[in-house]
Amino acid sequence: MTIRHFLSTQDWNRNDLDRLLDQARGFRESKAGMQLEGKAIALLFFNPSMRTRTSFELGACQLAGKAIVLAPGKDAWPIEFDVGTVMDGETEEHIAEVARVLSRYVDLIGVRAFPKFQDWSVDREDRVIQAFAKYSSVPVINMETITHPCQELAHIMALQQHLGTDLAHRKYVLTWTYHPKPLNTAVANSALQIATRYGMDVTLLCPTDEYLLDPRYLAFARRNVAENGGSLTISHDIESAYRGADVVYAKSWGALPYFGRWDQEKPIRDAHRHFIVDEAKMALTNNGLFSHCLPLRRNVKASDAVMDSPACIAIDEAENRLHVQKALMAELAAQPGVRNSGFRIG
Repeated sequence: MTIRHFLSTQDWNRNDLDRLLDQARGFRESKAGMQLEGKAIALLFFNPSMRTRTSFELGACQLAGKAIVLAPGKDAWPIEFDVGTVMDGETEEHIAEVARVLSRYVDLIGVRAFPKFQDWSVDREDRVIQAFAKYSSVPVINMETITHPCQELAHIMALQQHLGTDLAHRKYVLTWTYHPKPLNTAVANSALQIATRYGMDVTLLCPTDEYLLDPRYLAFARRNVAENGGSLTISHDIESAYRGADVVYAKSWGALPYFGRWDQEKPIRDAHRHFIVDEAKMALTNNGLFSHCLPLRRNVKASDAVMDSPACIAIDEAENRLHVQKALMAELAAQPGVRNSGFRIG
């Protein structure tokens, strides 16, 4: 029997996503449930986490399940992902064994693994999460790799809270912002996907063509526009992008042509500190909402005035991580063929 994973929202149709969002709204109103009774989830964090770990652990608990948190290379053995490797280095066990053993213990597996930031042609293959999905016999959840699908759902849920469930043709600006370090493109990739999936008129605002997202995600966005309406515009002009916007979503990311060569990108990035989201830019919008996935460096990515304004819905979005992930875990754990691990409270 084929097990359904949650690696990307592009793998799920709109009806499926809407059903998850409906269930998440139910969990926002009533937190407790028994959907994970007798079930457990292993949460593997290859990178640090605050909101993701808290919301998944707490969500499993609120649904009467159990979360096992592991940090490979720290409190669990380092894992090898390449096939055919002679494992005489730092890694102690292979993903082929790790995923299959965990599948015997738990009912769901969550994975958070950022790119290595050395070679985008390698990182874009998303090898870690894909390897877990290949070898696991239980559903695998992407807790952020080169996309962040759980954040996508939380983001759309927050927009629907404030703008209504029909987001078609709302002007949505996904803006690059300055950050002193080059960051993952995951949230930007995901924001582009989900905003176009819900028929919004999306403007991708970035300083130069060097900051365009991977062609794969631009292609997904164009396909989404063709299927769901809305539009996609690429802009390097701050004023025209912001003007009339209903939503401004900010994120920093590194320029892919300089991936792994950040010292060469730094002068370009440093020259565009003015991309910060501030009061003057938000004044150009249509009383627009502002959000960010968090964490956010204040007065670098967005000003204090923007973060503390009624227009900022970043906290709503962060809260929604808990609700959408509960809906997701409940949905995946209820699949035919997902066995019960036998966990019991008490």
